[in-house]
Amino acid sequence: MIIINNDIVAEVLEMEDCIRVQEEAFKKIPEGGAIHRPRIDMYMPAERQDGYFRWGTMEGANDGFFAIRMKSDVMYWPENESGNWTEEKYCREPGTYCGLVLLVSTNNGEPLAFINDGHIQHMRVGGGAGIGVKYLSREDSHTVGMLGSGGMARTFLEAFACVRDIKLCRIFSPTPEHREEYAEEMTKKLGIEVIAVDTPREAVSGCDILSTCTDSMVPVYDPEWIASGMHVTNLGRREISDKVLSKFDVVIRQGTAGLQMKQTERFQAERGLSPAAFIGGTTEQMKRIPEKNPNPGFGGDDPEFNDRGKGGDKPDFAALISNPALGRTNPDQVTFYRNVGNQGLQFSSVGGHVYKMCVEKKLGRTIPTEWFLQDIRD
Repeated sequence: MIIINNDIVAEVLEMEDCIRVQEEAFKKIPEGGAIHRPRIDMYMPAERQDGYFRWGTMEGANDGFFAIRMKSDVMYWPENESGNWTEEKYCREPGTYCGLVLLVSTNNGEPLAFINDGHIQHMRVGGGAGIGVKYLSREDSHTVGMLGSGGMARTFLEAFACVRDIKLCRIFSPTPEHREEYAEEMTKKLGIEVIAVDTPREAVSGCDILSTCTDSMVPVYDPEWIASGMHVTNLGRREISDKVLSKFDVVIRQGTAGLQMKQTERFQAERGLSPAAFIGGTTEQMKRIPEKNPNPGFGGDDPEFNDRGKGGDKPDFAALISNPALGRTNPDQVTFYRNVGNQGLQFSSVGGHVYKMCVEKKLGRTIPTEWFLQDIRD
């Protein structure tokens, strides 16, 4: 068994491969060649009075690999003087995080690897958004409007550049130095023009591909900014308002993001930024977690949570592959790719590729597999 850290993942994982292995895995879902379980979060009160502990997992299997991604976070939801409301997290102390991918063989059940989830997380989400751009954006898309300047915004743009001839990106982030750093870094990395702008409207204006990559708890752009022919994708569940849904002519979802379960006080859909949350604590403590988004587009008012709203009742990627007519059919359509749903399968496909590369290159720290085996039947 091997331990693979973020530096090694960054060394062996290329965006082209990240997109390819996910695409191959998604195509296998209808015939049972791949399977996944959507993300589920569990909440318990934390030591900080404005926060909550959150344990999140998601699972998937394909091509001989099973993966479970596990993360341990303390969550809190600050609002600054400018009215920006975001979701923040850490493990143990601000600036440190805990997320692991356990990779197992589906052939004989053997544990194969523990992988730090930081870099692989950014790459798999960016690669997923790249799949949406590949199949739904206009082939002559050259300009990106990017809202957000973090790690995800970097891998999103990298993925877009893998599948389209991107020539220009306008980037907006509320913090000037962050957007300037992003512009300088991504210009050098991708060899394209990346310009930092002062308002989100400037970033969106005239773009072919609109991407939001923020941790905002509120919408970050006006639906009226959407123009004919755009392709739209997002990261956060609350970055885009319900009103923007009416602007989309074509909506494709990556996969099933929610669970069809009756909601109760202890199981709630769309609480905080969780698609499905089991919540502990007293009624008073539970008030720390932001309520379900009031927009009906984020889950609706149905007593059964069925992932409606942001594409949950629309065709998924596998359906699009079988019937391309479900996608863009003319250059004036506005398309939207809901880049959530197959998270567990993303980790088994990308994690499996990373593992094979590490075995080939003899990378990673080897530990005895026997440490994880026992002679007591469980």
